[in-house]
Amino acid sequence: MKAMVEIDAGVCGFKTTARVKSDDSQSVTFDIRSNCDKIAKLAKAIGEKDSIDAYQEINPGGPAVIMTAAQEVLTGCCAGCAVPVGLFKAMQVAAGLALPKDITIKLGKEA
Repeated sequence: MKAMVEIDAGVCGFKTTARVKSDDSQSVTFDIRSNCDKIAKLAKAIGEKDSIDAYQEINPGGPAVIMTAAQEVLTGCCAGCAVPVGLFKAMQVAAGLALPKDITIKLGKEA
């Protein structure tokens, strides 16, 4: 199965797209494009794996490649970046572990 995600990271203005593919509903590969240097480093870290085991990613005790790479690469103000969540959700869809449904985060100040 194939999935695609487009992520507008917010006030930073950076955009990320990813095409995620799984031929066996478990091993997942990523093609990530972004105009953000930190996300480009994240894409490289994820891309160094031939594939990612989607079942290990969702296992609370398993090695989480996406989130571990995000913690290592996205430091400082980027630690709360929405891109890793979008990549994780696209991985779930590509592996048949979730249905494709948009997620929304709305931010604002309260008076």
